[in-house]
Amino acid sequence: MTEVKVPSLAESITEVTLSRWLVKDGDYVTLDQPICEFETDKASQELPSPVAGIIKFVAKDGDDLKIGALICNIDETAAKPAEEKKTVVKSPEKKEEPRQEEKKEQVATSEKTYATGTPSPAAKKTLEEGGVKNTDVKGTGVKGRVTKEDAIKAVREKANMPVREAFSRNERREKMSRLRKTISERLVYSKNSTAMLTTFNEVDMTAINTIRAKYGDAFKKKNEVGLGMMSFFSKAVCLALEKFPSVNASIEENEIVYHDYCDISIAVSTPKGLVVPVIRNAESLSLAGVEKKVKELAIKGRDGLLTMEEMTGGTFTISNGGVFGSLMSTPIINPPQTAILGMHKTQDRPMAIDGQVVIRPMMYVALSYDHRVIDGKESVSFLVAVKDFLENPHKMLLGADPVDLLLDI
Repeated sequence: MTEVKVPSLAESITEVTLSRWLVKDGDYVTLDQPICEFETDKASQELPSPVAGIIKFVAKDGDDLKIGALICNIDETAAKPAEEKKTVVKSPEKKEEPRQEEKKEQVATSEKTYATGTPSPAAKKTLEEGGVKNTDVKGTGVKGRVTKEDAIKAVREKANMPVREAFSRNERREKMSRLRKTISERLVYSKNSTAMLTTFNEVDMTAINTIRAKYGDAFKKKNEVGLGMMSFFSKAVCLALEKFPSVNASIEENEIVYHDYCDISIAVSTPKGLVVPVIRNAESLSLAGVEKKVKELAIKGRDGLLTMEEMTGGTFTISNGGVFGSLMSTPIINPPQTAILGMHKTQDRPMAIDGQVVIRPMMYVALSYDHRVIDGKESVSFLVAVKDFLENPHKMLLGADPVDLLLDI
């Protein structure tokens, strides 16, 4: 009998949650077959079976377990159950002319089937607006006709919207996941342990939108990834961090650590909550390199495959609330970092340019910073530098205006 215990996952992790079993109690498992999934403070991780045999559960779904705790036993001496072979005997087909009563039933069934998929005019409009096919809806009306109520219910189910009863007072309780508990603890710690302030600015996205529209297809064809906003913002941030090293610093006890590299953390929303994977040495990556890394980390985050190494570290964070429609926000610092940049929704707004009112695609940007390390002048100047690089992308090639470099001014 082999005892399977919670393995040591990382130095900082002392407890995990057994989020779910991937096999059934009493199943025969093979060597290296994933048997359960752990949820840690940062990510989810599958546990492979160390031997082949019959599994007997000790822990159950949702249990909080210490490192080294027993989760199951596997009897490796048990024989693998033989696979059942089912022999299908085909009986000779025999066609008989249906009796008169059966003919009537077939006609009635045919008429009912025809009516079942037929929605009322109001229901048809609701289904079309909700993107639901009427053939996917079971009608409750006369002769199976799809009513408007049936259509509304089908559209809500497709959108995962709960159907609520009128004047309902129902409630439901769910255990807070380990990831959600960790997020809440870190946010409260950040709020209470930093002297956080936020400064705002706005960016004219005309130049970047023009580049994406003109070169987006060629970029995707060559690099097999779309040309998004994150690559431009990462490049602009890295160049600005070189000018203002305190924004790229971190606090460790009584020391300020200045980093000569840019490990950019990107906030990624996953089904289990917000995670912040890291793009290492972002200052050395091309726009295509950043976009590929963002896509890779986003897919891993969605599928719960991010490793502990990919989740730790980071010297500066970028959070994009604009993808959800946020127009303005004050992002919270990700300790021990000293600053975080918040991107928001691009929106056409009237702007006064050269004495004329013109419509421009504008984005509000916000920099939350720790005033213990970063002075107001540095924070504002950093954000202005990011704005300048984004509005004048040609400056990103050399880190400054090419004409200024040419004239040595």
